[in-house]
Amino acid sequence: MNLQQLSYFLAAVEHGSFSAAADSLHLAQPSVSEQVRRLEDELGVALFQRVGRGLVLTEAGRALRPHAESVLDGVQVARESVLAVREIRGGTASFGTFATAGQYLGADLVARFRRRHPAVRVRMLSLNSAEAADNVREARLEWALVALPVDDEGLEVRPVAEDELLFTSVDPALLRRAMTIERLAGCDLILSEASYGVEDPTRRRLNEVAQRAGVSISAVVELDSTVTALELAAAGVGGFVGWRGSLLARGRRLPAKLGYVPFEPPITMTLAFVFRRGAPLSPAAKEMVAMFEERLRTNADYIARTPTSRPPSQERGAAAGRTPADRASAA
Repeated sequence: MNLQQLSYFLAAVEHGSFSAAADSLHLAQPSVSEQVRRLEDELGVALFQRVGRGLVLTEAGRALRPHAESVLDGVQVARESVLAVREIRGGTASFGTFATAGQYLGADLVARFRRRHPAVRVRMLSLNSAEAADNVREARLEWALVALPVDDEGLEVRPVAEDELLFTSVDPALLRRAMTIERLAGCDLILSEASYGVEDPTRRRLNEVAQRAGVSISAVVELDSTVTALELAAAGVGGFVGWRGSLLARGRRLPAKLGYVPFEPPITMTLAFVFRRGAPLSPAAKEMVAMFEERLRTNADYIARTPTSRPPSQERGAAAGRTPADRASAA
């Protein structure tokens, strides 16, 4: 039994003869009658009685009819659902980003996508980059925007933009010149993404640079929230290391007490899209990726034109965050 046989059977029911059914299907009459005969042979019963030039359903034919209609209706629904996704007329666009990606991208991107495709649901998960990559690898998400490095096993990685780390503090003494990894190792430091520890790309990047310099990085405060980390830095608890694009994107929401400087030599980060290797993207995902890529490149151009340092708004700053050498010289 196949869909073609059920379709020809229902056409014969609707039109009352094989010839009329064949005309409606734009087929030769023998093609239709042969498929119905094969269906009857498989079921072991007659589905029609031949009355004159017409057809009348047998009891078996009447029993089959609602099931055949249900099957073909279900097939049509399935086709329509796939077509809706193919033409971005339905479905869900699921993707992941690192926790501060919203500051890079802005909510307006999702709003613009929804205006274009109001029937498509959006599922955007804010995850640590390592966790976002795992979700893509395990097919829980179609794609993700991450900060490298991440484990790329089973993934296609497509770099899209560059950023750099800045050191931020309320202490003017720490912001008189570019920060070095050696000076950072002696600072009272606040680190975010505590739940992910060394799996966090920012920490991994700092640890790589520190290891090459023969020093180690530790924190006086560890927590998950970047926002809270900045608030603590503004309160003078310690210095904080954040990505330039993320700090600039905060605009006036970045506490005025906080100033920042770059590292010397610069410590850079690569933003990248990750996809499951060999898995095609849905049309909705393709469009969302294109929108994100355009925004990231625009942001990268803007970031490149902005200063990499700013002083704190007040020349007085808390001693918290100074290196031991800085404290000694200040005394």
